[in-house]
Amino acid sequence: MCTAATYKTKDFYFGRTLDYEFSYGEEITITPRNYCFHFRNMGSIKNHYAMIGVAHVEDDYPLYYDAVNEKGLGMAGLNFVGNADYKETVQGKNNIASFELIPWILGQCATVKEVRALLKKINITNVPFSKELPPAQLHWLIADCNEAVTVESLKDGITVCDNPVGVMTNNPPFPQQLFQLNNYMYLSPRAPQNHFCDKLSLEAYSLGMGAIGLPGDLSSESRFVRASFVKMNSVCADCETESVNQFFHILGSVEQQRGCCIIGDGKYEFTIYTSCCNADKGIYYYTTYNNHQISAVSMFREKLDGAVLIRFPLVLGEQIKMQN
Repeated sequence: MCTAATYKTKDFYFGRTLDYEFSYGEEITITPRNYCFHFRNMGSIKNHYAMIGVAHVEDDYPLYYDAVNEKGLGMAGLNFVGNADYKETVQGKNNIASFELIPWILGQCATVKEVRALLKKINITNVPFSKELPPAQLHWLIADCNEAVTVESLKDGITVCDNPVGVMTNNPPFPQQLFQLNNYMYLSPRAPQNHFCDKLSLEAYSLGMGAIGLPGDLSSESRFVRASFVKMNSVCADCETESVNQFFHILGSVEQQRGCCIIGDGKYEFTIYTSCCNADKGIYYYTTYNNHQISAVSMFREKLDGAVLIRFPLVLGEQIKMQN
């Protein structure tokens, strides 16, 4: 289970939590413009937009979990188990395997408007990366500084839903996630008024009572409501440090602690990493479960006209600053 979100101050930010029971050895991975992507049914692309994100690299291929390209377009794939439906190849369509979708879109599109046009030609296929890595059941949040959409491959085909909150979690399908916000329209960052009964003198006895009823559990629907409420009411300055800091606080509201969600066989789902990418500047910030200090990698500090993946291992150990 995961949560993805967008945020806008002076710059545009895109990020997510990865909540899972184990790591595949993810790395911050920069794909330069001339790295050759070999697609299973669409040939090769030797020149494309550069991108930065977190990927598991297998056989020198970046299996991106999330990424932002040099034009400021961001994309993240989140688990969509039980609802994702991929197809066999279809003649006349761009047949793209699910694990190829992020590089296919971020390599060619600069805006969500361009994504919408490209998706009309796409058929997302059930081709596995390998026998050991079958297709993951996913749906995707795609966003630029102006708009966000959720893309889902269902039994009836691909749907592209406007995402006015710029937040996405897992199940159910996105229209149902968004509809759930109707049940929480009474929530407010302000102190509540007494609507219970005009015959009783009821008063707020604590700060924060306007948000009573905001769900606090770890289910995907509850995380969607909580992240949406926190993001949509978030206030911070325009500077980079405060914007990044605030974004991590937004996603911190849905962080999963090890031990609270049992998978079975002694395994627990927890937040492996949290990311925040300044999509305008190409700076990928992240924290990991055992390292709360924010680390960062800048895409534009690297030579983006190369053909070889640029990889940075995640900083996993806690960085504690002693003050005496």
